[in-house]
Amino acid sequence: METPLTPYLPLAVVLLLSGVLALIIPTLAGLLGPRRPSAVKSMTFEAGSESSGMARQRFAVKFYVVALLFIVFDVEAVFLYPWAVNFQALGWFGYTEMVVFAATLVVGLIYVWKKGALEWES
Repeated sequence: METPLTPYLPLAVVLLLSGVLALIIPTLAGLLGPRRPSAVKSMTFEAGSESSGMARQRFAVKFYVVALLFIVFDVEAVFLYPWAVNFQALGWFGYTEMVVFAATLVVGLIYVWKKGALEWES
């Protein structure tokens, strides 16, 4: 007899298996892995060069502003693609919606540009 949950049995097996593996693999790696500490292995390593400065060093705010701008324009690209695919079905209403959306982002970009947030100084 088939119950309503029978189609979900393969999904439950995969989730159970992945959960078990997520516990077993790190445990076995910790128990069976090599332990040969040395002074060289204990040193901090960053991108192939020795570290300079403190780890708790403050970053310039402009770094975060550029990262946020990247995310904003990445989201714009995500919204632009489905709009372009459905352009004919949306008609003029969809066109004006996208113009307003893009204009808002352009105004924001002009504001950030005038504030000098895109100027990267060493």
